[in-house]
Amino acid sequence: MVHWYVLRRFRIKFGMTAKIIMNIESIKSQFPIFKQQTPLGKELIFLDTAASAQKPQTVIDAISSFYSGYYANTGRGSYWPANAATNSFEKAREKVAQFIHAQYPEEIVFTSGTTDAINKLAKAHFEHLLRPGDQLIVSEMEHHANLIPWQELAKRTGAQIKALPVDQEGQVSLSDLSALLAQRTVLVAITATSNVLGSKLDVAQISKRAHQEGAQVFVDAAQAIAHAKTDVQHWDCDFMAFSAHKLYGPTGFGVLYGKREWLDQMEPLSYGGGMITRVGITSAKYLRKSPHKHEAGTQHIAGAIGLGAAIDFVQEIGINEIEAYLDGLTQYALAKLKNIDLLDVKGGMERAPVIAFTVEGIHPHDLATFLNEKGISVRAGHHCAQPLMTKLNVHATTRASFGIYNTKADVDALTDAIEEAKAFFL
Repeated sequence: MVHWYVLRRFRIKFGMTAKIIMNIESIKSQFPIFKQQTPLGKELIFLDTAASAQKPQTVIDAISSFYSGYYANTGRGSYWPANAATNSFEKAREKVAQFIHAQYPEEIVFTSGTTDAINKLAKAHFEHLLRPGDQLIVSEMEHHANLIPWQELAKRTGAQIKALPVDQEGQVSLSDLSALLAQRTVLVAITATSNVLGSKLDVAQISKRAHQEGAQVFVDAAQAIAHAKTDVQHWDCDFMAFSAHKLYGPTGFGVLYGKREWLDQMEPLSYGGGMITRVGITSAKYLRKSPHKHEAGTQHIAGAIGLGAAIDFVQEIGINEIEAYLDGLTQYALAKLKNIDLLDVKGGMERAPVIAFTVEGIHPHDLATFLNEKGISVRAGHHCAQPLMTKLNVHATTRASFGIYNTKADVDALTDAIEEAKAFFL
């Protein structure tokens, strides 16, 4: 554990910046993966947190403790392990609600991840609202998870998808949105933060404009959740989803937030045990209230407990402190990368800790392979955002993304290795 009382004294003496600098190595030491070397004997420099964040020991321990110490199914037993498991499961729901500033814990529905949440929401809610000719609006920079389910929904219902344009910095125009909203629109599905350009959208203004025309708003917060304050009441979105593994939590677990009025009205997300009141051979009656109405079957209990531990980890550091630290690190990286000849950074300067770039004459996959030889993990490809790649007129980019365990030394290693790659390939 980080000795926070020591850090508080340091903060008082030297200020916030010193506090962040001084505890970063202590924070990194809580991630066991960094205590080993890569197969090539290099120190691991992990720059792919936008894909999935590494896990601190507290999250690993929380999951292990559940399986070894009080494992049982939730909501089904009156014995002590079942009670303990149920309490931990529901406590995680409360932690999520507080973390994203939901009004009620009942507005938190557990899923297997962002993709699962979007698919279920499309089928259980929006499929019943859409009529032929109705409109769904998405932006040109959506992750495929926030595009393909809506494409399939449009096919089933006769609705049509319209693209909200983005500029080269990954920003959208409210006037463009207003023009699209002139036609009857049921849904605006938008990312809070681009997983390629790192651009941050003004979700509150988008929601305000959409609601003026009677449209509902879904926000993909998977890329934003780990490094910026998420406030669904301020956003005034109708629905939002994120995945635990982006927030230093376990894989295979996620959250669908929905305003309670919608969650209580809509059809169940799935059917089975745990969400019924009475069952016969030919029919059944279901719970009317969220969240258990939407959580059929045995849930990923360890996932919820792990997410709860991840939120505790983030809260102990402070989401505002994390955002400030990663903003500084990102600006440092942008400045260094922009000084490299033949390297082109995609997007603007104001961004989340995600930087996609190309190096003229080096294919992104070749560069990623070269960097791996140096112990540096980056992502290369279209990043599940092919429409955006088309907009940018590229087939692929190399992407570096940062977590709370990264440092300026990691950035220096990256830029030095890119210069080596240029000497090797060009």
